[in-house]
Amino acid sequence: MSNQSGDTTVAATAGPRRTAAEATADPRRWLALSVIAVAQLMVVLDATVVNIALPSAQEALHISTADRQWIVTAYTLAFGGLLLLGGRIADFFGRRRTFLVGLLGFAGASALGGAAVNAETLYAARGLQGAFGALLAPAALSLITVTFTEAKERAKAFGVFGAISGGGAAIGLISGGLLTQYANWRWTLLVNIPIAIVAFVAALPVVRESKATGDTKYDIPGAVLATVGQVALVYGFTKAATDGWSSGVTIGWLAAAGVLLAAFVVWEARAKHPLLPLRVLWDRNRGTSFVVSVLVGAGMLGMFLFMTFYLQQTMGYSALKSGVAYLPFSAGIIVAATLAARFLPRVGPRVIMAVGGVLATAAMIWLTRLDLHSDYVVDILPAFIAMSVGMGLVFVPLSSVALTGVANHDAGVASALVNTTQQVGGSLGTALLNTIFTTAVTGYLTTHGAEPLQQAEAAIHGYNVAFTASAVLLGVAALLVILFIRRTPADASSTTDQEQVPVLVH
Repeated sequence: MSNQSGDTTVAATAGPRRTAAEATADPRRWLALSVIAVAQLMVVLDATVVNIALPSAQEALHISTADRQWIVTAYTLAFGGLLLLGGRIADFFGRRRTFLVGLLGFAGASALGGAAVNAETLYAARGLQGAFGALLAPAALSLITVTFTEAKERAKAFGVFGAISGGGAAIGLISGGLLTQYANWRWTLLVNIPIAIVAFVAALPVVRESKATGDTKYDIPGAVLATVGQVALVYGFTKAATDGWSSGVTIGWLAAAGVLLAAFVVWEARAKHPLLPLRVLWDRNRGTSFVVSVLVGAGMLGMFLFMTFYLQQTMGYSALKSGVAYLPFSAGIIVAATLAARFLPRVGPRVIMAVGGVLATAAMIWLTRLDLHSDYVVDILPAFIAMSVGMGLVFVPLSSVALTGVANHDAGVASALVNTTQQVGGSLGTALLNTIFTTAVTGYLTTHGAEPLQQAEAAIHGYNVAFTASAVLLGVAALLVILFIRRTPADASSTTDQEQVPVLVH
């Protein structure tokens, strides 16, 4: 009822300009947002819900310790590597149609993984999940972009999307603990099937189709170069975690990635129908937001990855109890994302993102104090709260900055870049921070000996060094926001409108 009153007040005050905007708005846009949010939650959950089930799946399918990483990596490589192509397909094939295909494909891949009888089938299913997720995620975000055209409504929509994207990771840890402990590891995959089917049925009557007009040819060479280049880069960093930075395999993959990605940029500058129009990157705010997205994705893994090990191996928490320990993080993300959406039109993205980046950096610095006898309430909870608020304040304006001013023809590819940078950042962060952790532990044991107490202390030392590296990544992201993100004329216009026109937010 409050929204209706707010719309009436705005219409009466703003006159014909507001009435014309209302006349073109999709009357079912908020229902569409709820469906899109459910689908996005499924994709985000899948990135973490399986992590809790890794030990059970490894034992059931007799997967070696060296190969168990592929349960996660197969998904990450396919998802991050194909997102750019997925965004372009959404633009030209139709965003609604791509969204629906992604839902059905994701459900099918989840069924295959849940029924896997060997490691190879599970790896293939995870790769297919990533591929269909690469269709689903950019289609979902671009649907929000083209459905919500009014500044303050779009800010609210991005607030919902940011809360889902940020809080879904922690919710996935809880869900994974529940399903693994009280059902079976296979249900961490099978649970996607009813969610996808419900979202598919609900989307049919409420999600409106949209697609780019004009030239709709696909850039196949660009897609191959971008996908293979990103896969090589992620795989190179993954190998660095196991083989070391100086190994020939690591250097070879990273060199190949550099050549492929450089060739991709050259090709895109000359191609008639580029997969990634370079004009999408050259905007100062948008280009900075993509770099910040990579750094934040990498830095945040420092908390999720190592805190999970710390809670279970050092503090002795069960999988479920570890998931429950992340509940304050989920709540903080949702609250902060809601506040960010409300204040974004008024103060602009720079202030909100900078405050969020500083809070996240401070949280990682706080975690470097952990030892063998740390207390959850005193030593961990404050960092969880600060990190969650910081991430909530970053995610909402980050998506807005990355997509503001993008032409309708490029909405899908810009949306894909938001997800691509977060996925690539998370993958690179996992490899980089795990390598730093392993090196720190090895160095500590070499110096102090390898008795049981020293081994426990070595793990704590490794966590603290990894948390320090995460703090550096997040600090650099905050510094880039302060130096390069600027308030645009569109931001000022939104602020002026909000100050002059009374709007009931709730």
